[in-house]
Amino acid sequence: MAKTVVLCAYNVANFPAGGGHLWVYMQYVFGLKRLGCDVYWLECFRRSGDAERDAAAIDSFFTRLGSLGMAGHVILRAVDPSSPAEVETLGLSAAEAASVYDRADLLLNFHYAIEPELLARFRRTAMVDIDPGLFQFWLSRGQLQVPRHDLYFTTGETVGEPGALFPDCGLSWVHIPPAVCTEQWSRANGDGGEAMTTVSAWSSGDWIVDRAAGIRFDNSKREAFMAYLDLPRLTAQPLELALFDIEADHADGRTMADHGWRIRHSRDVAGSPQAYREYIRRSRGEFACAKPSCMYFQNAWVSDRTLCYLASGRPVVVQDTGPSRILPNGEGMFRFSTPEQAAAALEAMNADYARHCRAARELAESCFDSRAVAARIMDVAGS
Repeated sequence: MAKTVVLCAYNVANFPAGGGHLWVYMQYVFGLKRLGCDVYWLECFRRSGDAERDAAAIDSFFTRLGSLGMAGHVILRAVDPSSPAEVETLGLSAAEAASVYDRADLLLNFHYAIEPELLARFRRTAMVDIDPGLFQFWLSRGQLQVPRHDLYFTTGETVGEPGALFPDCGLSWVHIPPAVCTEQWSRANGDGGEAMTTVSAWSSGDWIVDRAAGIRFDNSKREAFMAYLDLPRLTAQPLELALFDIEADHADGRTMADHGWRIRHSRDVAGSPQAYREYIRRSRGEFACAKPSCMYFQNAWVSDRTLCYLASGRPVVVQDTGPSRILPNGEGMFRFSTPEQAAAALEAMNADYARHCRAARELAESCFDSRAVAARIMDVAGS
């Protein structure tokens, strides 16, 4: 009999312009479905007070999930922040949703601040940490409250390991690699476009703060990329950033463009799940910096977005986030710590581009395929 799994996602319905954000969770959905699981999507929608905007966001949400095979398997809990106790269940009726909760074999939860009452409806619960190091920092400082789960999975190689630069918070962690569905992200043909690209937010307002320990730094992609402002002067390889929160007249956007970066708005090229996928597949590869917290915690993090490039057979040149047992340097993936290393990696990639395209796809298949990740989750959850 097929296992019923409810995946609890975060901030997809409230972020209709984030075509790539939806893919974070869909990778696991597809992996579980490939195992034969009956998968439901569960999410909380925070009403804004603008009825017209909320209706458009909800309609877009259901349309997009329906286009990816989830019609009839979506539970959206719509909440008005002014009356949080009043929840409207959309997609399924409240009774149908309750029946799914009761028969579910597992709740796979990505929403750290899930309501304890909702969590308690499930027989077996597992949380997935996709912010390794950062999540444990928040939890250990009391900056994040997470109700108790039965299991704790993490995409961070160093979480809970001796020598980690952050606490394990007294929890037993099971490592899983981040996932990409290699069937949905098949290898693209040809060399793609001219530019190395990435898709990101710019100024997130995300600061890492622990005043007692004297820790305070800007954890935005802006901080990360500004350290590589002059990179286009070191390489002939065109570099393009598709950014969510930069308009044409943004001062930072003009500064980056003046230094040779191509700046696009992500909603123009990656505003839907399909557009996001096509933008990546049309790129020559990915060039990306990581948030400063990844270097601070040395968490060996790799982005779910980077895995989409790899599965598409597009090489990646990404910032080194610490020693890794599985991340290569020089075969499909290049890892850099300085502008000079980044420029050299771009040159090496272009010198044997076809080989690195093959290596990129092989890395996705061998280390990050979502079916294998889902199998690991279900094996641990069932033991």
